[in-house]
Amino acid sequence: MTIKEKQDEVIDDFSFMENWEDKYEYIIQLGKELPLIPEEFKTSDNLIKGCQSRVWLHTELKDGQLIFTADSDAVITKGLVSLMISVLSGHTPKEIADAEIFFIDAIGLSSHLSPTRSNGLLSMLKQMKLYSVAYQAKINQQ
Repeated sequence: MTIKEKQDEVIDDFSFMENWEDKYEYIIQLGKELPLIPEEFKTSDNLIKGCQSRVWLHTELKDGQLIFTADSDAVITKGLVSLMISVLSGHTPKEIADAEIFFIDAIGLSSHLSPTRSNGLLSMLKQMKLYSVAYQAKINQQ
């Protein structure tokens, strides 16, 4: 699936929920289902700056695609990073760098998260985009 198709799928998933309590429960469930990252990746280098909670994001390039893994010490934040991973992981650095991310506004996250969580979500997206640009630059040098 393309990044756009994955975003459309997330929007569809959230459209079935009638209220924000259900949506928060779903986000928490996504966080609980997020595979654990090895402790060796929980380093200060992998901490996302700008998040109130601690969020570790590890990135690897496999077969030309970026694979993101993450963890957080807060359940909602872990669910948010899980959403970001479900949309962006498994795509080329160029696809990620060029992607317009619209699902965050479309499902209402921007208006229903606290300012600190919104900033954290934007920091996650920014870091994932920065990694994609860095990997793309590395590929272009080869």
